[in-house]
Amino acid sequence: MRLCPTFLLQRWLWLCVCARQWHCRNGNNCRLPLCVRQIWAYLRLMVDSLYYNTLTNSDVVMDSLMEPILWMVDLLTRRFGAVFVCLLVILTTSILLVVYVVMLPVIFDTYSPSWIAWHMSYGHWNLVMIVFHYYKATNTAPGYPPTMKNSIPFVSMCKKCIIPKPARTHHCAICNTCILKMDHHCPWLNNCVGHFNQRYFFCFCVSLTLGCVYCSISGRNLFLDAYSAYSAIESTFQTPPLTFRDEMFHKSVIYMWVLTSVVAVSLGGLTIWHAVLISRGETSIERHLNNKETKRMRKCGKVYKNSFNYGRLNNWKVFLGVEKKSHWLTRVILPSGHVPIGNGLTWDIYPFRKDMMPV
Repeated sequence: MRLCPTFLLQRWLWLCVCARQWHCRNGNNCRLPLCVRQIWAYLRLMVDSLYYNTLTNSDVVMDSLMEPILWMVDLLTRRFGAVFVCLLVILTTSILLVVYVVMLPVIFDTYSPSWIAWHMSYGHWNLVMIVFHYYKATNTAPGYPPTMKNSIPFVSMCKKCIIPKPARTHHCAICNTCILKMDHHCPWLNNCVGHFNQRYFFCFCVSLTLGCVYCSISGRNLFLDAYSAYSAIESTFQTPPLTFRDEMFHKSVIYMWVLTSVVAVSLGGLTIWHAVLISRGETSIERHLNNKETKRMRKCGKVYKNSFNYGRLNNWKVFLGVEKKSHWLTRVILPSGHVPIGNGLTWDIYPFRKDMMPV
């Protein structure tokens, strides 16, 4: 017995009506949990956005399809931000234990007094710079635009916060707020990198990279000795086994050298990338936007110029807050908690004065 197509269509419509009545009866008496209803409404909105108007293109379709994945990434980053911070603190503390317990006695026994003084001075300066800048980067607010009515000029409206957005301000989906001069959201800080803490973030990256390079170079010979000892034991059965103390010594040295070398390479690349952006007067987000604007204006036969690029030297002076020669020592070489130049809302405080160039 064949079923009529009209009957199948009527049956399908009847099931849809019944399902709709089952899902939501009398508006508030829904049998499904609230979280399920919210996800269902979100998915319907995403599907509706695919054919909302005639301006829809492939980029809009791809953004809509990627929205659930990005939402999940943002949720995990928000939930596990404290875990990343604890992991970084634990790894850094473990390296310090290896340096103080394992490497420092070797330095005292083998190095001359002048080398010991240099190691002690540089090592503790590097440690102070790491701890200070990491603490300031995690506990300093990146900067938020005002939510009350004001006369500050703005370039657009945030579609999520429904507030005016000043220049260089972007919305962070993880923090769920707009950030002044936003660079990115760093899970290792559990904080956004913005106008008021970007210098702390960059100085922390530089200090940690230098510390890892220092530990990797200083422990290279100890690492080679530890690796040779384990290779000798595996290659022949006549070599006596290591004692527990020697085995822990070699394992600690190998752990320290491998971890610091990997972090030095990976974090060093990130630090160099941010140094290039600072030299160009850009943030990570602005780099992407400026590239798109450059290509668009090139098609029109024009040249795009970044209005926030004041030259390499001036860009670094603005970023580091250097206004006179002594600031290179007090604000760059030594830890400093000074606020950055400007308020992050307006950017017409520069052109620079001519007397700032020789600094």
